[in-house]
Amino acid sequence: MDHKRLTLFAGHYGSGKTNIAVNYALYLAKTGKKVCIADLDIVNPYFRTKDSEKELSEAGIRLVSPQYANSNVDLPALPAESYRLVQDRSTYGIMDIGGDDRGAYALGRYADAIKSEGNYRMAFVVNCYRPLTSTVADTAEIMKEIEAACGLGFTCIVNNSNLGPETTAQTVLDSVDFVNKLSEVTGLPVWLTTAEEGVAKELTDLNVLPMKLQKKIFDIPD
Repeated sequence: MDHKRLTLFAGHYGSGKTNIAVNYALYLAKTGKKVCIADLDIVNPYFRTKDSEKELSEAGIRLVSPQYANSNVDLPALPAESYRLVQDRSTYGIMDIGGDDRGAYALGRYADAIKSEGNYRMAFVVNCYRPLTSTVADTAEIMKEIEAACGLGFTCIVNNSNLGPETTAQTVLDSVDFVNKLSEVTGLPVWLTTAEEGVAKELTDLNVLPMKLQKKIFDIPD
């Protein structure tokens, strides 16, 4: 698995991007890299990277999140540390982007600096079993809306197709054709397939990121 200095995860509501961002950060930390993860999701106050703050801290990962994350106040304001993550090239930065074009506007303020460095990956996270991303055409349109909002183009696709706790290896395999068609339509490669650790063991023919699911993951979609 190749790594860029900055990895941005974006996708529609319920795509699972927050859970993937956390797991990818933990994966990088285990390889000995200095990692920082930033929560840029100013739209959804429910399932956030801050829910994993303790686990991230124990792994030596710095978390940057809005001041009011996980409180009863949720303001669309981002901490100054978010920009330092873009500037500090000694750190592997991971960004969790809001779940639609409105949420992607927050990323726009960093777009020029990210493009200037040129060492980033912007991954579109898709779950083809979610209602609004159940067709290739609808999914491609959502991708375009997010790109227009943030001023950055996607560079790859992450297949996070699942049915929650009912997901099996076959569930994931059944999504491969959909994701390959999305790849053909957009011209973007499929970078990763993600699955819960137990399911991932059965997917030996795919480039899989095994994931530890957060306790909240099946309660409130991100």
